[in-house]
Amino acid sequence: MKLVTYSRNESISCGILTDDGIIDVPSAWKGNNPPQSVKEILKQGSSCLKKLVELADFRGGLITADSVKLLAPIPRPGKAIALAGNYSEHIQEASFKRGFKLGLSDSPGRATVPRPFIMPPTVVIGTGEEIPWPVYSQQIDYEIELAVVIGKKAKYISSDDALGCVAGYTIVNDISARSVTFKKDRVERPWDEFYDWLNGKWADGFLPMGPFLLTADEVPDVQSLDMMLKVNGRVRQEANTSQMIFPVAEVVSFLSHIMTLQAGDVIATGTPAGVAVATGEFLEPGDTIECTIEKLGTLTNVLGPKPGKFYEPLAQ
Repeated sequence: MKLVTYSRNESISCGILTDDGIIDVPSAWKGNNPPQSVKEILKQGSSCLKKLVELADFRGGLITADSVKLLAPIPRPGKAIALAGNYSEHIQEASFKRGFKLGLSDSPGRATVPRPFIMPPTVVIGTGEEIPWPVYSQQIDYEIELAVVIGKKAKYISSDDALGCVAGYTIVNDISARSVTFKKDRVERPWDEFYDWLNGKWADGFLPMGPFLLTADEVPDVQSLDMMLKVNGRVRQEANTSQMIFPVAEVVSFLSHIMTLQAGDVIATGTPAGVAVATGEFLEPGDTIECTIEKLGTLTNVLGPKPGKFYEPLAQ
């Protein structure tokens, strides 16, 4: 099933996206206490999903897709977690261009472990929404990523059991500020470059998500999905999820040993090579970014105009 969150007539609801239109879940629900959001669907668990399968044949009062605005499937996830460096070619290009290394070790054995970081929920916007240009950066980059949506509580889960905790998948574009204006005239300290990079992930609207959440039962092999990102129609990134260093099951297992994962949490699994920081071709105002992943549709956003004034801290 393709689960969506959408707005229509100034109200927000959740639905099932079909070839013929959208089935509004609260309206078509049979029984008491219909879920009012995709996150509620996930929290209610497998019994709720089974009821939704029955609704998939509903044909009364379908809503045409062009009459609604699709929002992010999970507009405000409890946790938005992303991975730094989960494709080896991207690690190489990023390590070469940045002032610090994400690089893999040349030592025998396991090179590293997943490197997660958390983003505020305000980074999430939906397909078709404009990405705001932040006031603290002149260089904006893109990163197509497969996103995993957790379907139930996961704590200390093994890799063998991890996919059983996944509700489904969607697309995210991990927009990144590659420079920070508050660096000007700054006295450098250890780790400043790392925190500049991390701060560059946190701007409002920097994690477009969508267009829908595809339930896991429709993705028989999540490690075999083609992915492509275009800027103004030109291909910038092209890869397959088989190229991940850490597959989805291992990522979910690893994170579950660090923190409790809950229904509606979203995990962005890293980006392949081809980002702008490696080529110098940063995004410009008005650029259209299209992220396509096999089975998951296309996430499209436009970068907004530069702010009239950029932020610089007051002199001390």
